[in-house]
Amino acid sequence: MEGAKTKKESKVVVAVDESEESMFALSWCLSNLFSEDHIDSTLVLLYVKPQSPVHSSFDAAAYMFSSDVVATMEKYGSELVRSVMERAEAVYRNFDANIKVQRIVGRGEAKDVICNTVTKLKADILVMGSHGYGFFKRALLGSVSDYCAKNAKCPVVIVKHPAQN
Repeated sequence: MEGAKTKKESKVVVAVDESEESMFALSWCLSNLFSEDHIDSTLVLLYVKPQSPVHSSFDAAAYMFSSDVVATMEKYGSELVRSVMERAEAVYRNFDANIKVQRIVGRGEAKDVICNTVTKLKADILVMGSHGYGFFKRALLGSVSDYCAKNAKCPVVIVKHPAQN
């Protein structure tokens, strides 16, 4: 039919981490961006693991990291991913919508992984929680959400936790 609209599947990426702010952003996203009209939408849960420390063979500190320590660190990282994804699943299970969910775990600098992932997925929107860092902490550490708002190749919604108001 000439006048019929074809529904395009949309991808909504939500950056999740261990924080209450990210879980609140996920809940906000589900309440405000998913409805019966968005049956063809996919929720993408994106968790970014920090980059593992890399040591050269000449680095004296590298000798301190035995294979047992590295294995323990990797196991902890995997358990953290599982824990965060389980918390996220508990949040979206509370919503009645039949939502398609995709889980992605990236590794590296969070701001770069997030921006690269939304570009690769051709995401329609990125939702992130705001950690509410003050001026000095944000100046020292930088803000992942600020960076993504400026550099992501899709619209970005930064959700403030009510405790930050």
